[in-house]
Amino acid sequence: MKILKIDHLGIAVKSIDAGKAFWTDILGLPFIGTETVAEQKVTTAFFPVGESEVELLETTAPDGPVAKYIEKRGEGIQHVAFRVENIEEALAFLKEKGVALIDQVPRKGAGGAKIAFLHPKATNGVLVELCER
Repeated sequence: MKILKIDHLGIAVKSIDAGKAFWTDILGLPFIGTETVAEQKVTTAFFPVGESEVELLETTAPDGPVAKYIEKRGEGIQHVAFRVENIEEALAFLKEKGVALIDQVPRKGAGGAKIAFLHPKATNGVLVELCER
């Protein structure tokens, strides 16, 4: 498995519009738009930082994973995403090592990426996303 870089940090927010003000007006990061990923019940907003991004996540449904996260833990960092060279090979490697996976096969993520999540029980409580672009 080859990790290339941190692709993005996913931050759960109640409102992208409210959250956007800090990232653009205060920190001066460019805002490159939003995208809704219906199957994940989320709207995302991206703010590039060097070779990585900050991704704000706003739920589109009260039963979505981001809504559940905010209900349980409040707004804040929800996941860290690592860009990998080959997501299928990375998942096979992790399965071989006995790492608990949420996604056994990649699914479609924002920006056309292929993504898969590792179970937080296997990562000391951190939700880790693998991403191939």
